Amino acid sequence: MLNHKLKNYHHVVAIGGGHGLGRILAALSFLGPKLTGVVATTDNGGSTGRLRQDQQTIAWGDLRNCLSHLAHRPSLGSMLFDHRFTGDNELSGHNLGNVVLHALDQLCVRPLEAVNLIRGLLKIETNIIPMSEASTHLVALSHCGSKVFGELNVDGMLEAPIALLLEPEVEATSEACIALAKADLIIIGPGSFLTSILPPLLLPQIAKSIRDANAHVILIDNLTTEYSPASTFSIEDKIAWFNQIIGQNVIADVIQHGSNVKLAHDQINGVRFNQFPLVSQHHPGLHDKKALSEAIDQVCQLHYQPIDLAAQM
Repeated sequence: MLNHKLKNYHHVVAIGGGHGLGRILAALSFLGPKLTGVVATTDNGGSTGRLRQDQQTIAWGDLRNCLSHLAHRPSLGSMLFDHRFTGDNELSGHNLGNVVLHALDQLCVRPLEAVNLIRGLLKIETNIIPMSEASTHLVALSHCGSKVFGELNVDGMLEAPIALLLEPEVEATSEACIALAKADLIIIGPGSFLTSILPPLLLPQIAKSIRDANAHVILIDNLTTEYSPASTFSIEDKIAWFNQIIGQNVIADVIQHGSNVKLAHDQINGVRFNQFPLVSQHHPGLHDKKALSEAIDQVCQLHYQPIDLAAQM
């Protein structure tokens, strides 16, 4: 039975941003409230960037993207949430979902409340949590010691940075830390390595929560080389960045695209590298959602036994 192993997990947390995290959440949406997405909030491009420039707000774009991936289709709510304004005016290019989230944030006490209101409207069971509820930006340190401010500029760097940080320093959302502390499975990626995957991990509370969690940690590798300074990174380089930021070797398995299924039994420097055919036939640049959930399921069947809480009661 497909995904029978994953359904035995009690708390699954996926971390990242953009289309990559949305794809993972959509692939695992059958887990319902057992699934949580911890979403990067440092984007400063497009509609989100314009809202952040005009208002002191978190980045809504990746949150909206994840909610959009999880929305039931077709529905009026999903159509409105995805609508992008056209024309020659101030609204042109803005995404209605971003504007609605920002408006709800002004009516609510917390940004998370705005997200939860949209989840209720779109009938989404999966938990979606911003990495932080305070506005912050991604900053990279170059080899010459200068700072590169903002995700757009970081992605435009000609060489990879030596370090990343958040300015200003902010607190992680407490619900995100609680979800990670309870997690028995944590999934990282896919997505833009420097600007979608790493920002949540730069929050010390999130890094500590991952470090202390009794969880199986899986990294989903990208299908193609990304257009950013991270294009020069091997998968081993990425794992080294994770280990340095989190402060511990936490990655147990990597799932990569390959022409045939190859489940790894042996570890290389403590990590198993597994391969599956993962490319979507309809969208060659994206992971196939069914294949992705099957790959995660097979890796979990082979390598990890979640704790049966019911049996201990």
